[in-house]
Amino acid sequence: MDSTPKDLAATIASGFESYRERFQAITRAAIDHFVAGDWAAAHAQSTQRLAAHANHLQRTVAEVGEQLQGDAIPHSLWADTRAAYVSLIASEYNAELYETFYNSVHRAITEDGPVNDDEMFVSTEFPAPPHPPTEPILDVYDMADDVVGCVRAILKSFDFKLEWQNLDRDVGNVLRSLAEERGEIRNPRLLNVEILKSVFFRNKGAYVIGRLSYPDQFGEQLVWPFVLPLLKDHQGKLYVDTLVCDEDELSVVFSFTRAYFMVHTDYPHALVDFLQTLLPRKTRSELYASIGLHKHGKTVFYRDFVSHLERTDDKFIVAPGIKGMVMTVFSLPSMQIVFKVIKDEFAPPKNITHQQVKDKYHVVKRHDRVGRMADTQEFEKMLFPRHRFDAELEAELLEVAPSSVAVVGDSLLIKHLYTERLMTPLNLFIETADQEQLREALDEYGNAIKQLAAANIFPGDMLLKNFGITRHGRVVFYDYDEISYLTDVNFRAIPEPRTPEEEMSAEVWYTVAPQDVFPEEFRRFLFGRRAIKQLFTQIHGDLFDPEYWQGLQNNINEGQVMDVFPYRRKKRFANV
Repeated sequence: MDSTPKDLAATIASGFESYRERFQAITRAAIDHFVAGDWAAAHAQSTQRLAAHANHLQRTVAEVGEQLQGDAIPHSLWADTRAAYVSLIASEYNAELYETFYNSVHRAITEDGPVNDDEMFVSTEFPAPPHPPTEPILDVYDMADDVVGCVRAILKSFDFKLEWQNLDRDVGNVLRSLAEERGEIRNPRLLNVEILKSVFFRNKGAYVIGRLSYPDQFGEQLVWPFVLPLLKDHQGKLYVDTLVCDEDELSVVFSFTRAYFMVHTDYPHALVDFLQTLLPRKTRSELYASIGLHKHGKTVFYRDFVSHLERTDDKFIVAPGIKGMVMTVFSLPSMQIVFKVIKDEFAPPKNITHQQVKDKYHVVKRHDRVGRMADTQEFEKMLFPRHRFDAELEAELLEVAPSSVAVVGDSLLIKHLYTERLMTPLNLFIETADQEQLREALDEYGNAIKQLAAANIFPGDMLLKNFGITRHGRVVFYDYDEISYLTDVNFRAIPEPRTPEEEMSAEVWYTVAPQDVFPEEFRRFLFGRRAIKQLFTQIHGDLFDPEYWQGLQNNINEGQVMDVFPYRRKKRFANV
């Protein structure tokens, strides 16, 4: 092997730069798809961007392999390569992203190699970029002279080359909504408005994102989001759909249950800094993922996780809820995260392989989650301090997943797992809900099923235990081993019996193919309590009708793309 640490470092850095160029090119195209209304192309580009990291990683690993000529890299060479890499990226604004790509290359080549700061970037060398952005990421507006003109100027500053449906009406709607929702603002001329230059694209929407600052009676600055979702009508004209100026509402817009935004920026660290001022309860990991940098979000999550373990002493426990047949799920009470490990064997009636389970999770990663499926991060060969595990949990993991879990010294090695946001299982929530909460939860549950179906996802196992409820009261599906595309399912009505014998038969007398689903049966097996069944039937009885599902399939086959609003429909302005 003739390659030096500098050579290897240069190859890895070049691989990252190629990936970043591809990422940026795909992201820049989002505005073109929005202007053209080409939603199918927008979805395809989102899928391509997700795949770009793996594609460029594979290419870079192959190039490093050629340089090594089949030789294993000794520890000392990896350490020297890391040092050379730090020198190479020391002046790069996105040095932290370079580090994440380096880690991916290291893990792909070493497989079972050590995870330490000698060879990798377990902790970052660049907690802040080496230099500030060379150009501003914000535009600043002063409402002192002309409040109406200021909002108009904000909207006109983004040149979509589209005609506005009614700009004067939209400006009025924004100001009226702001006055209604932020009663603290006594004099709007004292408002300071900062607007990100980058537009956030997702689904059929373009989001203008900014921040309002207003002095309170004590001279302190009150800060609120100022977010304007822009949509197009059937004539291609632009309009403002609503105003989001509340942290909780914006948190739903940036939810872990939604697809990643397409937002072009050369300065993601500064962008995330700004977003954190609007969403202080969101982690940097979540925000990086929300703008499409999910691999770096995973890196940040791991660093935060290691730091959290150092600051706490509680033990991992079996997660609350009914135990699943495919996964063992555990959590750390001091974290809002669950860890999911695939069992070695699945009890009947589960008829699925490990690879098929992983494939289902990959489908969810690539698909539009429409606010109804939780995002996951996939980890391999993750070490946990063994003393932090509850004895019952450790015994269960070693029993049900011995091929994935092993004791290594003072650590527990888990070779493959998923992380996911912790939610309250819907079946547990319903047990203690009052009548109003029960009705809202069941309505949300039905809406979740319907919105997933409209997005071409059939959950398969729709039992309440496979759904969770978020702190915002939204019901989210999180058990993916039986999902399929809605268009692959054959929805049938149960045939009428032809003879008295068929009518009295305890066995199914008609033929059932693997993809056959009988919605009439949902009424029988989804709910144990009669009162819950009756209430759900009142709200969402159409889910028991095969024609309802067939109608959704027809819509999908005709190329219809559903409208997805990450805010309540009642918040929408009456524009169209």
